[in-house]
Amino acid sequence: MMIFLVYSTTLMENTSSAFEAELLGTVDELRPRGGRANEIRTALQDEIESGKLPPGAPLDERTLAARFQVSRTPVREALVQLAALDLVRVVSRQGISVARLTINQIRCIMETTGELESLCAKLAARRVDDQLKRNLDDAISQCQEAAVQSGSAEYALANHFFHETIYAGSRNDYLAELIRNARRLIQRYRIKDFHSKAQISKSLQDHLKVARAIQDGDEALAAQAMLLHVPAGSTGFSEFLARMPMSFFDNEHSDQ
Repeated sequence: MMIFLVYSTTLMENTSSAFEAELLGTVDELRPRGGRANEIRTALQDEIESGKLPPGAPLDERTLAARFQVSRTPVREALVQLAALDLVRVVSRQGISVARLTINQIRCIMETTGELESLCAKLAARRVDDQLKRNLDDAISQCQEAAVQSGSAEYALANHFFHETIYAGSRNDYLAELIRNARRLIQRYRIKDFHSKAQISKSLQDHLKVARAIQDGDEALAAQAMLLHVPAGSTGFSEFLARMPMSFFDNEHSDQ
């Protein structure tokens, strides 16, 4: 009788342990799927926006699943999320690729962004105070240091900080977010903005003009200086296009 009880207890413990292990395995399998999909989406989004995955680059589910060591399900979910952000394009019988924009779409986005940036600079000049003046001096110093001592990647970071300083100075979070969203949409087309000393020097000079106008509280000059800084005009846009491979642009769906 004692042997039977010991055997029964051991069997129940083993069965319970096996069941718990199976249950935990199932939970672990289910739980990370959304999390893994988000992780994969974040990683791919960073690579797309940084230009590591250029416009038109193919995205194969099987290859991505092997790379991230997951099944194809979280990869598929990540690609759906990226498609919703207009960063990935899914075409029947043609597969999945990094979304390409038409030249006209890019022109429209950059033109709109330029006007929004100009308004942001105008509002910053209107609302300038001593703190913003100091922040702009700091941002300019970072740009100058990066221009002289560092490379394009460091200057790109300093440029980002300069513009963010103006967004904060405008005290209009809605406007700032509109600009950020527009910039994210075409960031993959801006990867060659600071690849030469001439480009960096031109950007730095523009920054100085914008910063001084804001610090002087000159709304009209700040707006004009920022508008000239963004490459949406005829000359600036032409130079921008000249640096881009034509394969980056979508010619299949003309919106003109």
